[in-house]
Amino acid sequence: MLKAGNHQSTRESGTTVTEDAFSLMDEWGPEKIVCVSDRKTGMRGVLVLDNTALGMGKGGTRMSPTLTVREVARLARTMTWKWAAVDLFHGGAKAGILGDPNSPNKEEILRAFARALANEVPKEYVFGLDMGLTERDAAIFIDELGDRGAAVGLPRQLGGLPYDELGVTGYGVAEAADAAAAAIGLELSGARVAIQGFGAVGQAAAERFEQLGAVVVAVSTAAGAVHDPDGLDVQRLVAIRARLRDDCVLEYGNALPADAALAVDTDILVPAAREDVIDDDVALSTTAKLVVEGANLPTTPSAREALHKRGIALVPDFIANAGGIVAAAHSMGARYSAFTVDPDDIFSMISTKLRANAVAVLEGARRDGVTPHEAAYKLAQDRVRVAMQLRGQVPGTSGVGRLG
Repeated sequence: MLKAGNHQSTRESGTTVTEDAFSLMDEWGPEKIVCVSDRKTGMRGVLVLDNTALGMGKGGTRMSPTLTVREVARLARTMTWKWAAVDLFHGGAKAGILGDPNSPNKEEILRAFARALANEVPKEYVFGLDMGLTERDAAIFIDELGDRGAAVGLPRQLGGLPYDELGVTGYGVAEAADAAAAAIGLELSGARVAIQGFGAVGQAAAERFEQLGAVVVAVSTAAGAVHDPDGLDVQRLVAIRARLRDDCVLEYGNALPADAALAVDTDILVPAAREDVIDDDVALSTTAKLVVEGANLPTTPSAREALHKRGIALVPDFIANAGGIVAAAHSMGARYSAFTVDPDDIFSMISTKLRANAVAVLEGARRDGVTPHEAAYKLAQDRVRVAMQLRGQVPGTSGVGRLG
């Protein structure tokens, strides 16, 4: 379908936009896949609304030169479970732009993407931040659409809650790890932690781990990794990263290949970068007693089974890294208000929710003899299924009408 202007958009609700999109669909979703493009800027992007039984779609927006529709759909599904697990009333969704986040015409691309999704945003979806996007980009979205409710993760100067600056996701990862460690009899104070990925999440997690008494022995970026069995100087790394981003590990000294952080001798392993980095080889060789998924989908299904068979505890991604969406939910609640959210309240709620969920999942896995992911899925799916039944979205149920 050709839209007004120079956007070309394919929009289907409950059907496909390409032949292979059928393979993405199951009993949970996706409910809608929207592919958009703009000839003038070269923008190509996608929005996936996975399951909105619990509420309107909310999830981050990423920009990557290797982005695929399947990748965005997988991430949208993770958001469905993540919202349900923290018991907040939003639905799973994700958006993405195929392109270089360092492109000189990034602003033009973002504005074209926002315009192309004006029918969905903010009625069905609210832009958030993911890889490749910053708080400034969120500000561009709201300016283009003329609606403060179009995005969360805004700069503080625009009344937003700056997630990266506050480190809410990484903070939650460390809090979940602390609770999980206690549940398996591992003392966090003095425990060795290796973090694969030292972006916004990895950095904030490292700082919180240090505050909790753990020893960060390795971190990595796309440029390489650094390892010290006696503990890294986290604050020095943070200061260097402020200047050099991924190259911080090179200036720190004695840089190793990037995947070295997954192989060091450690008690806790935190994958906090990309998908599928913990494969069978890592799962069968790691010395970690606990794996805490800071990134989305960092562990392959077969690796999860291998970790489970070895007795290595794992806190799934949508349990451990949900700190950002707790903050997002509160930002959305206040997005049309003249008042900002108090970060102290956010940190307290993140700690309470994520600690409880981490323990509940590990206890459920141990009780039922299943993997932690299976226990976490059950917790989340039960909540989504009830919402679907109440809305009459499940065959054989009449529901109570469409809510909200």
